[in-house]
Amino acid sequence: MSYQPAMVPPKKNTTRTVLIVVGIVLAICCAGGAIGGFFLYRVVEDATGPAKSTVDTFAGALVSQDYPTAYGQLCGKLRDRFSQDDFARQQSNGSLPDGYEIVGLNVHNNNGRVSGSASVRYTLRQGMPTTQTYTLTKENGAWRICQ
Repeated sequence: MSYQPAMVPPKKNTTRTVLIVVGIVLAICCAGGAIGGFFLYRVVEDATGPAKSTVDTFAGALVSQDYPTAYGQLCGKLRDRFSQDDFARQQSNGSLPDGYEIVGLNVHNNNGRVSGSASVRYTLRQGMPTTQTYTLTKENGAWRICQ
């Protein structure tokens, strides 16, 4: 009589299978997070980009003493209150800025009424920084400074 070995089922490597599945799930989550983050960035940029451009134009015009350009960024209510010459006179009588940095920008949509605010840090020629906060409003589809 000869000895017959018993059939042993092949050993399954469940640890390896679990690690592969976990790796695939993690890769999908990371890719989804990256794609979601990109789209979130685009939405925020689309919402704040035009407002930032208005503030950038206004502050840059003040630094370069281009008062007609700065005046053009003001809302109708402010332009009705004083003329371009009065605005230029008022700006040139104060401390003249040497540079600027936009340090804060918020855009709000409350029941369809869009508004915002921006904080700009100016470096004055005397060397002291000062921060100015501007109120922003959307007027005829364009952002305007409306202190």
